[in-house]
Amino acid sequence: MKTRVRFAPSPTGPLHIGGLRTALYNYLYAKKNNGTFILRIEDTDQKRLVAGSQNYILEALKWAGIEPDEGGDSGGDYGPYNQSERKELYAQYIEQLIEDGKAYYAFDSDEELQNLRTTANANGGAFLYGAHNRMQLKNSLSLDAEKTKEALASQSYVVRLKVMPGETVSVFDEVRGTVSVNSDTLDDKVLLKKDGLPTYHFANVVDDHLMAISCVIRGEEWLPSLPFHALLYRAFNWEPPQFVHLPLILKPSGKGKLSKRDGSQHGFPVFPMSWEASAGFKEEGFLPEGLVNYLALLGWSATTDQEVFSLADLVAQFSLVGLQKGGARFDYAKAKWINQQHLRLYSAEETLSRFNPFLLSLQNLAPKKQLEVVALIKDRVELLTDFDQETEPFVKTPEIDPAAAQKIAPKNPVAILEKAQEVIQESGLNGLKSILMDWAKEQEIAVGTLMQTLRIALVGRLAGPDLFAIMEIIEKDVTLNRIQLAIAYFKT
Repeated sequence: MKTRVRFAPSPTGPLHIGGLRTALYNYLYAKKNNGTFILRIEDTDQKRLVAGSQNYILEALKWAGIEPDEGGDSGGDYGPYNQSERKELYAQYIEQLIEDGKAYYAFDSDEELQNLRTTANANGGAFLYGAHNRMQLKNSLSLDAEKTKEALASQSYVVRLKVMPGETVSVFDEVRGTVSVNSDTLDDKVLLKKDGLPTYHFANVVDDHLMAISCVIRGEEWLPSLPFHALLYRAFNWEPPQFVHLPLILKPSGKGKLSKRDGSQHGFPVFPMSWEASAGFKEEGFLPEGLVNYLALLGWSATTDQEVFSLADLVAQFSLVGLQKGGARFDYAKAKWINQQHLRLYSAEETLSRFNPFLLSLQNLAPKKQLEVVALIKDRVELLTDFDQETEPFVKTPEIDPAAAQKIAPKNPVAILEKAQEVIQESGLNGLKSILMDWAKEQEIAVGTLMQTLRIALVGRLAGPDLFAIMEIIEKDVTLNRIQLAIAYFKT
């Protein structure tokens, strides 16, 4: 059988990185097996649709480099690819189940069902609509043909699957093994809602069959629904696909899956791109290949210790065998480290060309100087947005960080700066490091103190690239000016 997989999001808001990871695993599995990656939009819940979210999903997948082979925008022979456009098709299969006695009409009102749920909860149980009580409720099984016909003409209704009691329903999941439940614990789930649109459960089974999906790869939140989906395949006498239920992406700490609130609390994004007031990984300065690499490692491991992968590398190494059962904890620091490794793969020339919008502060420097700056700082950058801070010392006099200055103030920084000033005025920048090192040794000044003092004068803080390389780029006059300003700062 040809490998065909699908990513089937609901356009009810922005694409969470958990959804992006699901799309990624589907894409990798398809490409590894020379198959087809399909994007299907599950938009049957019309009340929850959010304007702009479908386009957001498409743009996020495009940015991440995991575009579908088939879909509404990509075309294909199995469309339409939006479920809202397949209403007539679902109606045919609903009729087939009813005619075969495997589904039935139910006329119970929302109020009546809510009263039954309230009563069951009050008695310490849960209400199930099924074989044990369906004949006491309002449906085409408990009503005769004439009353059913009248009800269909005058009342709203849903269509439910007729679940046979006392059966063991077993389904195999490629990650979790065999999942078995007794059908007595399953209710007669709704297949067709009162608005004439199918439920997720019904539509996804019908579409997966008609689109010849060979393997369903989705989040573990759908695992409890798997036995019900198996019953639907059985009702139609269809061969089910393989099933793979992915582990959750967990909070950085504590219990539960990663949420937008976690991102807000801990200061990191949870969407690929910006959505309304929420910045995405793209805006935070992630490369698409960096984010994709990190997401691939959340729930999957390669057969080697390799951590940095291109998309092509991931395709070559991906296997269902590497998927884990347990949830994967989100680590923003690790995500940034992975991103940094991808940034380091670019030469200074490539960095300046590809990421020029993040390096506009250098535009007034000569091209040769721009390359020198980028070559010096690029391996220090974790995110593209870090370039702004890293380039600052080369384009303007930075402000001195008071906290950093306070640390160095008791160590007589003025004497160090005046000595540096003297040497530069007399000899320039050539040999400066060696002269200052020898002088510090004679004066019994720690090398760390010497370097920290100079760094504060030149970049305003205690971290940065090689000091003497900075001086070569900003040149003698600018170096002397910053040292003089630092002397004045410490004296006051």
